[in-house]
Amino acid sequence: MHLHCTCITNLTKLKMAKVAKYNKRTVERIIEFVKTDTFTVGEICAKVGISRQAFYDWRENHPEFAQALEDAAAERMETMVLEAKKSLLKKIKGYDAKETKVTTIPSGKMEADGKTPIPKIKEQITTTKHIAPDTGAIIFVLTNGDPDHWKNRQNAELTGKDGEPLVKPARILTKKEAKEFMKQLEDEV
Repeated sequence: MHLHCTCITNLTKLKMAKVAKYNKRTVERIIEFVKTDTFTVGEICAKVGISRQAFYDWRENHPEFAQALEDAAAERMETMVLEAKKSLLKKIKGYDAKETKVTTIPSGKMEADGKTPIPKIKEQITTTKHIAPDTGAIIFVLTNGDPDHWKNRQNAELTGKDGEPLVKPARILTKKEAKEFMKQLEDEV
């Protein structure tokens, strides 16, 4: 069985090596995959039927392919940023979402297999729910979009009366002050 798997693997590699000739159609498919999703190089290669090594060779030896890959990745990122902005705006403003609830009852009829009942719609209710603005999204936009006026941090300042320090700084007593202080302590005891 192990030999059989090795043969199949080698056969697959041979097929991929044959398909790995640089051609416009495969390049177009790769570029489309890069533009539309975040596939790994391995996933793209499997989808178009080339080896990873062929992909890297093409990128190295065909500057137009390397440039097309960069352009496709940049276009994908632009699209993702645009979609993120739209989603963030929706989260900031809040939005309405339709929700449909369907109640069914048996119709007495069966599917072609004779075992599965075909349901009949008894009631269908569509309601509109308002999704409130998202506080976290609002804070994100304000702290990043207007950082001079909105900061996401807390400051705590502790002061005494009229802005004086809560605890006066320590100082060394003179001999006279120390003797007076000691006398006061003795008198209290």
